[in-house]
Amino acid sequence: MLSESVFSVLTEDLLIRVLNQINSGTDRKSLRLVCKDFLLVESTTRRNIQILRIEFLLSLLKKYSNIETLDLSLCPRIDDGSVALLLNNELGSWTRGLKKLVLSRATGLAYTGLDHLVRAFPILEEIDVSHCWSYGDREAAALSNAARLRKLNLDKCLGVTDIGLAKIAVGCGRLESLSLKWCLEISDLGIDLLCKKCLELKFLDVSYLKITSESLRSIASLSQLENFAMVGCSLVDDAGLRFLEKGCPLLKAIDVSRCDYVSSSGLISIINGHGGLQQIDAGYCFSELSAPLVECLKNLKQLSILRMNGVRVSDFILLTIGTNCKSLVELGLSKCISVTNMGIMHLVSGCCSLKILDLTCCRFITDAAISTIADSCPDLICLKLESCNMVTENCFRQLSSNCLLVQELDLTDCSGINDIALKNLSRCSGLGRLKLGLCINISDIGLAHIACNCPKITELDLYRCIRVGDDGLAALASGCKKLMKLNLSYCNRITDRGMEYISHLGELSDLELRALSNITSIGMKAVAIGCKRLADLDLKHCEKIDDSGFWALAFYSQNLRQINLSYCNVSDAVLCMFMCNLKRLQDAKLVHLSRVTIKGLELALRTYCGRIKKVKLQSSLRFSLSPELLDMIHARGCKIRWD
Repeated sequence: MLSESVFSVLTEDLLIRVLNQINSGTDRKSLRLVCKDFLLVESTTRRNIQILRIEFLLSLLKKYSNIETLDLSLCPRIDDGSVALLLNNELGSWTRGLKKLVLSRATGLAYTGLDHLVRAFPILEEIDVSHCWSYGDREAAALSNAARLRKLNLDKCLGVTDIGLAKIAVGCGRLESLSLKWCLEISDLGIDLLCKKCLELKFLDVSYLKITSESLRSIASLSQLENFAMVGCSLVDDAGLRFLEKGCPLLKAIDVSRCDYVSSSGLISIINGHGGLQQIDAGYCFSELSAPLVECLKNLKQLSILRMNGVRVSDFILLTIGTNCKSLVELGLSKCISVTNMGIMHLVSGCCSLKILDLTCCRFITDAAISTIADSCPDLICLKLESCNMVTENCFRQLSSNCLLVQELDLTDCSGINDIALKNLSRCSGLGRLKLGLCINISDIGLAHIACNCPKITELDLYRCIRVGDDGLAALASGCKKLMKLNLSYCNRITDRGMEYISHLGELSDLELRALSNITSIGMKAVAIGCKRLADLDLKHCEKIDDSGFWALAFYSQNLRQINLSYCNVSDAVLCMFMCNLKRLQDAKLVHLSRVTIKGLELALRTYCGRIKKVKLQSSLRFSLSPELLDMIHARGCKIRWD
């Protein structure tokens, strides 16, 4: 007789508490597979579902009847027909409890399907249709039927105009969060009506819209607004910001990055009117960070995030920031000119609570600055030093000794980084993301130190690290079992033996192997068999991989969503089979396939155009491919990019 499960003696409440402590999706799945008690508990308590394949949706909804969030953004075949099938089935009461619907990049779903979905969920509070680039006013009208909507994301819905926005504003008067980024047809008129109807807005993003300062006059009337973003609004000037000075009393965060006609004077007016600001983004707005602007920051006692990328700063300015902004936890100085060691020393002497510091392309700082950061900022989590070429291995022993919480380091293109630096850095045992691209002085030896001592790494970038080879990958496969993203592009010492090691990284989802001239179909087959979670694969210029390698990918890599086959040695028949067999594929780059004929390419595209969302093709084929095929691709929601 089988022994009773130890979990069977636990009450449902205790099982739920145990389950809530498991954050990893893989671990939760394993627990469901081996323990019926947890399977039963999760079926009643699970609130979120992300669907990868539409054919599993009905069975999952029958199993999990209490979901509140349905995410279809990764489902390549969601269209009006599948929605009709879904809603025509008797699935119990799940539609009555759904509060959040994610349809980002669901380009195959048109007005009819969207309208049916919105009407089917009576208490829907949040909808995301971002990057549904073909959506326009008709789809906006469908969204307006969600009367209880609180949050709506329309980013890059390129066809939405003032008319569509007006329908949403009238129908969804309870909106608290609205993102309109890249909705280029919306003007001052639409924003004005929005602000008159949606008085409860707390978050508003109008980035890259062709609005003027008149829109800011309207936005200033939003008494509940807390977070406002207007990145790249090139027609807005200081006069618009002065409208905000006396409006939006609850404003906590503002982003005016890349607004060409906004100056420090306009930003000062915002600061003077909002003493409760907690976050300011003003990158690439003005050429120099002025003393009056920095001086008025002392009035912002709660300021925690300041990003001033791309401006000229002096040592005095950084000293003033250190003096006036002691509550900062994040500071962005990426591509700021004239940042020196002395300036950084002045800065961190006052800003001791910094957790995130971005010094990308601050080329004059040296080990002295990094050592001072290590001494002054013990809570540091993220440090970005891309292209800081004067930084060497000497400072990283101190950094790893003092900053024990570091999780992310960006050392891209830091020529002073070598194996000794990696040995020192390996003492940061909590490291999760490490970028070493273009660090040509590191080798397998240094990589082995990281692999042995940093088991939590999930993302590693080794782009053009030309001295890294198979032995380094052997160390990674042994020590970094949680690795999810790995970039090995242009690391030409890597061979099929290295691919065999990579195949043991079961959590790997993103892999870049661009221009690896020594890997063949043998190595590719090993990766395809071992890395079942692989979703994004770049094989551009991997010219020694032949049809047998692509056969293996088509058969074993069923989770692939994005693939780059440009300049690869694939034939007509295998490309067609490849595109047909990968049911989740959504984005394919198919440029310069020398063995693929026009007829073969057309057949492959016809086979898959009902599911794929983006395809990149050689520009010379624009007039060679059938116009009827191109029209069909477009009609089914697929976007073609011509290279």
